[in-house]
Amino acid sequence: QLVESGGGLVQGGGSLRLSCAASGLSLDDVAIMWFRQAPGKGREPVSCLSKRGTKTFYAESAEGRFTISRDIAKNTVYLQMDNLKSEDTAVYYCASHSGIYYPCPTSSFDYDYWGQGTLVTVSS
Repeated sequence: QLVESGGGLVQGGGSLRLSCAASGLSLDDVAIMWFRQAPGKGREPVSCLSKRGTKTFYAESAEGRFTISRDIAKNTVYLQMDNLKSEDTAVYYCASHSGIYYPCPTSSFDYDYWGQGTLVTVSS
Protein backbone atom coordinates (compact mmCIF):
# COMPACT_ATOMS: atom_id res chain seq x y z
CA GLN A 1 0.00 0.00 0.00
CA LEU A 2 1.18 3.50 -0.83
CA VAL A 3 -0.15 6.62 0.87
CA GLU A 4 0.73 10.11 -0.31
CA SER A 5 0.57 13.24 1.78
CA GLY A 6 1.91 16.77 1.79
CA GLY A 7 -0.06 18.40 -0.98
CA GLY A 8 -1.72 21.77 -0.60
CA LEU A 9 -2.00 25.31 -1.85
CA VAL A 10 1.19 27.29 -2.27
CA GLN A 11 2.15 30.51 -3.99
CA GLY A 12 4.39 30.48 -7.02
CA GLY A 13 8.04 30.26 -5.99
CA GLY A 14 7.15 28.38 -2.84
CA SER A 15 7.98 24.85 -1.73
CA LEU A 16 6.20 21.68 -0.72
CA ARG A 17 7.43 18.27 0.35
CA LEU A 18 5.35 15.28 -0.66
CA SER A 19 5.58 11.98 1.17
CA CYS A 20 4.86 8.48 -0.07
CA ALA A 21 4.60 6.04 2.83
CA ALA A 22 4.89 2.40 1.81
CA SER A 23 3.55 -0.59 3.70
CA GLY A 24 3.73 -4.24 2.79
CA LEU A 25 6.75 -3.72 0.57
CA SER A 26 10.38 -2.76 0.95
CA LEU A 27 11.83 0.25 -0.84
CA ASP A 28 14.89 -1.88 -1.59
CA ASP A 29 12.72 -4.18 -3.70
CA VAL A 30 10.80 -1.63 -5.77
CA ALA A 31 11.35 1.51 -7.76
CA ILE A 32 9.12 4.42 -6.78
CA MET A 33 7.96 6.95 -9.35
CA TRP A 34 6.10 10.17 -8.73
CA PHE A 35 3.57 10.86 -11.48
CA ARG A 36 1.32 13.85 -11.81
CA GLN A 37 -1.87 14.57 -13.65
CA ALA A 38 -2.98 18.10 -14.34
CA PRO A 39 -6.63 18.91 -15.12
CA GLY A 40 -7.51 17.78 -18.63
CA LYS A 41 -4.10 16.21 -19.22
CA GLY A 42 -2.58 12.75 -19.13
CA ARG A 43 -0.52 11.30 -16.34
CA GLU A 44 3.18 12.14 -16.68
CA PRO A 45 6.27 10.90 -14.85
CA VAL A 46 7.99 13.45 -12.65
CA SER A 47 10.76 11.78 -10.67
CA CYS A 48 11.74 8.31 -9.56
CA LEU A 49 14.03 6.48 -7.22
CA SER A 50 15.32 3.09 -8.31
CA LYS A 51 15.40 -0.08 -6.23
CA ARG A 52 17.81 0.29 -3.32
CA GLY A 53 17.80 4.03 -3.96
CA THR A 54 20.85 3.83 -6.18
CA LYS A 55 19.67 5.96 -9.09
CA THR A 56 17.26 8.81 -9.70
CA PHE A 57 15.32 10.11 -12.67
CA TYR A 58 13.90 13.58 -13.17
CA ALA A 59 11.66 14.80 -15.93
CA GLU A 60 12.94 17.88 -17.67
CA SER A 61 10.22 19.94 -15.99
CA ALA A 62 11.44 18.82 -12.55
CA GLU A 63 15.18 18.93 -13.09
CA GLY A 64 16.89 21.44 -10.82
CA ARG A 65 13.74 22.20 -8.80
CA PHE A 66 12.60 18.84 -7.39
CA THR A 67 14.57 16.38 -5.27
CA ILE A 68 13.60 12.80 -4.57
CA SER A 69 14.86 10.99 -1.50
CA ARG A 70 13.94 8.23 0.90
CA ASP A 71 13.99 7.33 4.57
CA ILE A 72 14.44 3.60 4.88
CA ALA A 73 13.59 3.56 8.57
CA LYS A 74 10.22 5.13 7.76
CA ASN A 75 9.84 3.23 4.48
CA THR A 76 8.94 6.55 2.91
CA VAL A 77 9.92 8.34 -0.28
CA TYR A 78 9.87 12.14 -0.42
CA LEU A 79 9.58 14.62 -3.24
CA GLN A 80 10.90 18.04 -2.28
CA MET A 81 9.50 20.59 -4.70
CA ASP A 82 11.05 24.06 -4.75
CA ASN A 83 10.44 27.13 -6.88
CA LEU A 84 6.98 25.86 -7.72
CA LYS A 85 5.23 27.18 -10.79
CA SER A 86 1.58 27.34 -11.75
CA GLU A 87 2.20 24.59 -14.30
CA ASP A 88 3.11 22.24 -11.44
CA THR A 89 -0.53 22.26 -10.35
CA ALA A 90 -1.71 18.66 -10.50
CA VAL A 91 -2.64 15.59 -8.52
CA TYR A 92 0.59 13.83 -7.61
CA TYR A 93 0.70 10.05 -7.30
CA CYS A 94 3.42 7.70 -6.19
CA ALA A 95 3.60 4.24 -7.70
CA SER A 96 5.80 1.18 -7.27
CA HIS A 97 7.52 -0.98 -9.88
CA SER A 98 8.78 -4.40 -8.85
CA GLY A 99 10.07 -5.54 -12.24
CA ILE A 100 13.55 -5.65 -13.64
CA TYR A 101 13.50 -2.30 -15.40
CA TYR A 102 16.33 -0.07 -14.12
CA PRO A 103 16.28 2.60 -12.91
CA CYS A 104 12.53 3.14 -13.47
CA PRO A 105 10.11 2.72 -16.35
CA THR A 106 8.36 5.91 -17.38
CA SER A 107 5.11 4.31 -18.52
CA SER A 108 2.34 4.20 -15.93
CA PHE A 109 1.41 0.75 -17.23
CA ASP A 110 4.60 -0.68 -15.71
CA TYR A 111 3.61 0.20 -12.15
CA ASP A 112 1.97 -2.27 -9.83
CA TYR A 113 0.63 -0.25 -6.93
CA TRP A 114 -0.56 3.32 -6.70
CA GLY A 115 -1.42 5.72 -3.96
CA GLN A 116 -4.63 7.72 -3.89
CA GLY A 117 -2.94 10.95 -4.93
CA THR A 118 -2.38 14.31 -3.28
CA LEU A 119 -3.40 17.62 -4.82
CA VAL A 120 -0.84 20.36 -5.34
CA THR A 121 -2.15 23.77 -6.31
CA VAL A 122 0.26 26.57 -7.15
CA SER A 123 -1.21 30.04 -7.35
CA SER A 124 0.38 32.61 -9.61
